[in-house]
Amino acid sequence: MGRRVVDTPLGPLTVLGAAGALVEVSFGRLGDGDCGAGDADGDPVVETATRQLAEWFAGRRRQFELPLRPTGTAFEHRVWAAMSEIPFGATATYGEIARRLGTSARAVGNACGRNRLPIIVPCHRVVGRNGLGGYSGMGGRTTKLWLLNYESPYSMD
Repeated sequence: MGRRVVDTPLGPLTVLGAAGALVEVSFGRLGDGDCGAGDADGDPVVETATRQLAEWFAGRRRQFELPLRPTGTAFEHRVWAAMSEIPFGATATYGEIARRLGTSARAVGNACGRNRLPIIVPCHRVVGRNGLGGYSGMGGRTTKLWLLNYESPYSMD
């Protein structure tokens, strides 16, 4: 398994890859004793993900082109696929996604909370009908608001 810790404006992210695909992006430094910020264990997917995240945070990338293999149920994969279709700078509500998938907004929210690839699979773009909604990443709603403001059309050149 390849691993790299990436410094970002939100703090460190740990990027994990296995068997030629990205499997997890976690807020914080996971496994710091095993792998430092400059070591991707030679995993090309982790190296590519690291580069694409740096480009995204620098405002030079709006979508990711990576092989993904997060662990989850078939339903969660459907929700994550729907989230991945939300364009940079746009949002969709839990209810809109639920209607499209024939399920409940709560079920969509639960799947969002189990997303193991935040930012790459943009769960921050899913909001409540009457507000921001939750965010399970480090920093919670503050991080979600930062990500949404970062993607607003006024923040990009």
